Amino acid sequence: MRLLVSPRDIDEAKRSLAADIIDVKRPAEGSLGANFPWVIRAITELSHKPVSAAIGDFDFRPGGASLAAYGAAHAGADFVKVGLMFDGTTRAAEFIRAVVRAVKDEFPEKYVVIASYSDYERLGTISPFAMSPLAAAAGADVAMVDTGIKDGKSTFDFMTEESLREFTVMNRDAGMMTALAGSLGFDHLPALKRIDPDIIGVRGMVCGGNRDASIREDLVDQLVRMVG
Repeated sequence: MRLLVSPRDIDEAKRSLAADIIDVKRPAEGSLGANFPWVIRAITELSHKPVSAAIGDFDFRPGGASLAAYGAAHAGADFVKVGLMFDGTTRAAEFIRAVVRAVKDEFPEKYVVIASYSDYERLGTISPFAMSPLAAAAGADVAMVDTGIKDGKSTFDFMTEESLREFTVMNRDAGMMTALAGSLGFDHLPALKRIDPDIIGVRGMVCGGNRDASIREDLVDQLVRMVG
């Protein structure tokens, strides 16, 4: 289980270097808010760890998403991550194929992360279980669950430990990795270890519980030790 920490700027990235993956995002622009390409580039030059870049919580705009994915890959991101903020399996399949092609045609070694939301019912978006086989069929590398609305509720408020384990096994059987995120707390670590996803993604947990605060290096170090 690898730890992904999501800084919003270079100073926060410097405090996150103990994590396994540095995930560049801009929380002010949403759950998977995209940061600036020059910030992605600077953090890739700073870090010797793999760098992930969120490109946004997208409605059905496969052209815009594929161009953003292409840009993030060119800026140096090793993982390119996009959220599906819409419903419909036919549209989701088209969207995912476009994003995967935008990255893989030129950078086959890079990872494409397709995210859906644990709170999909209140968002009216595609469920993680409907998204996963579409991501696998398109050649994505990671299927992710996050919370789309950041109101303090966690992924565990919307999906049970059993369903998250089922999601993880489903992805593994399809040849994909699983990433779990969504207002995770230190108290969720025992369940996360039982579920055993490939990646857990955090921000608020290492900001003292408030994702709008700044990342604390001491909390990153503590979490690294606890994740093991």
